[in-house]
This record gives sequence, structure tokens and C-alpha cells, in this order.
Amino acid sequence: MIKIVAKAVVKEEMIEEFHKAAAPLVEASAAEEGNISYSLNQNVNDKCRHSFIEIWKDQDAIEKHNASEHFTGILPKLAQMCDGELDIELYKEV
Repeated sequence: MIKIVAKAVVKEEMIEEFHKAAAPLVEASAAEEGNISYSLNQNVNDKCRHSFIEIWKDQDAIEKHNASEHFTGILPKLAQMCDGELDIELYKEV
């Protein structure tokens, strides 16, 4: 399994729009073959900080996800609502 934590700092005035725009991405990604878990999370101490926390079966599933229409179509829209770029880290359980 591979876990991904993709962190974003959302512009304060864009938070509600970010949540609405991300909802179809979360739903479609969670339904993908090879996905174990996919969620969008908001920091309890800083409402602008968000993380997509994902668990995937393997690298092949991640590559298919990264090429999917919902990912490639929605991600650029989400990026425009953020201050800076997404910070994406991949993990494997030890």
C-alpha cells in the first residue's frame, strides 16, 4: 500500500468554493479500482490548511488515478484557489 498526503493552503476567501470543487474529485477517486481510502481534511487550528489523505493499493493505481479525467480536470481548478503549490508526499507503512 502507498499513502499520499497532499497538503494545500487554500485562500481564505476560496475555502467554501474549494470544498465544493473538491467533492467530485473525492467521490470519483474513492470509487477507483485500487483506491482504499480518499478524503479531504481541514486543519482544526488553521481553516486554510487542507490535506488530501489517500491510500492506494500500489503505484499502478496511483498512476491510473493521476491520468484520470476527474483528477486532470479538477486539480488545476483547485490549484488556482491555493496559495502556493500542493505539497505532495508518498509514504509506505513500515
